Amino acid sequence: MKPRYVLAIDLGTSGPKILLISEDLEEAASGFEPNSVQLYDGGGAEQDPQEWWDSISRGIKKVISDAEIDKNQIVGISCTGQWSGTVAVDKNGQALMPAVIWLDSRGAEPLKKVTGGFPNVEGYGLSKIMKWIRLSGGAPGHSGKDPIAHILYIKEKFPKIYEETYKFLEPKDYINYRLTGKFISTVDTMTLHWVTDNRKIDDIKYDDGLLRLSAIDRDKLPDMIKSTDIVGEISKSVADELGLSEQTVVVGGTPDVQSAAIGAGTVSDFQANLCIGTSAFLTCHVPFKKTDIFHNMASLPSGIPGKYLLMNEQESAGACINFLKEKLLFGNDALANKEITDSEVHQIFDQLASEVSAGSDGLIFTPWLYGERSPIEDHNIRGGYHNLSLKHSKGHLIRSAMEGVALNIRWLKIYVEKFISKEVDTINIIGGGA
Repeated sequence: MKPRYVLAIDLGTSGPKILLISEDLEEAASGFEPNSVQLYDGGGAEQDPQEWWDSISRGIKKVISDAEIDKNQIVGISCTGQWSGTVAVDKNGQALMPAVIWLDSRGAEPLKKVTGGFPNVEGYGLSKIMKWIRLSGGAPGHSGKDPIAHILYIKEKFPKIYEETYKFLEPKDYINYRLTGKFISTVDTMTLHWVTDNRKIDDIKYDDGLLRLSAIDRDKLPDMIKSTDIVGEISKSVADELGLSEQTVVVGGTPDVQSAAIGAGTVSDFQANLCIGTSAFLTCHVPFKKTDIFHNMASLPSGIPGKYLLMNEQESAGACINFLKEKLLFGNDALANKEITDSEVHQIFDQLASEVSAGSDGLIFTPWLYGERSPIEDHNIRGGYHNLSLKHSKGHLIRSAMEGVALNIRWLKIYVEKFISKEVDTINIIGGGA
């Protein structure tokens, strides 16, 4: 028999990575297509959903061409990608505005009206936070970067779009819709809307009380399945467009945080995974539902049905190195014009950083370039270089940025160990920053 293959799509913030892999875990072909991000004053961060689809389409066609296999050998598609994003679509699946992505904090003010109250505990009304934690395991972050805040922002600032929205979809669920024509999400994905009852890990469902508390209409949210369930077969038009069989099925999939834990091999309880991409997170599966409201961490539904995963996120990790590369040392023009490749840049960075001693001769970099989530949530805080002097070189700037990201992760590790009441002595590291 000819081997069967799965198309894996990872819709990262910088663009989708496409992998064609056999059932024996042999890579047939892979590729990457870049996407753009629009940042606005006031904490806005958006992407074009159509650009997502166009880049995914190009990537799939190229991967299939490179692999030189029969389309009938591709039996499934699974999508992961950036979490905590919001795409407002009408009944025809048309995006009504740009996607509000995980970096966007404009919903912080509208969210306060929902979360506030007396007596106040860490910015939450006491009765409200107790209900959120008891049912869901967490609560909307004050940063305004959770989907609940995105939706409230749209509801307040763009009431006509809110009214016309048929469903608010997460990024991977939008891609699944484009593939199948079905408005479906998964129980692990919808966690950050903070409207699901997660107490029974095998029976997660929307909670009417949390929906009322959140001021979000249930009919504007998609129905949920498990991450391992089948959404459906791809549509004929998509099959024709991409050169796939109409019998190719699409799996529900799971967001990047959950899929990273699986991909890193950390599937047993308390096995730690550090993923360093645009952001960074230090996670592990745990056998209990628990919340640390003071350090913005909680155990929430995993991509593995029946399991909880300790969730946290540091907002800027690899993004700090990209900022250094694009804004300070080389510039977008040099990179865009191929005067120097991305791979060459990182080789230069490694060499220059290795020539500087540990501690960067007193130069300190704080990596909070777009606020922070964990271990302390503050969407207003900003990063920078400290103790900068005339003696410092490019190598110091580079090494200090790497050290700043690493030390911030070490800070988070302290609270992860307190959360699980165990020392983390082994960490599997993945992602571009690994």
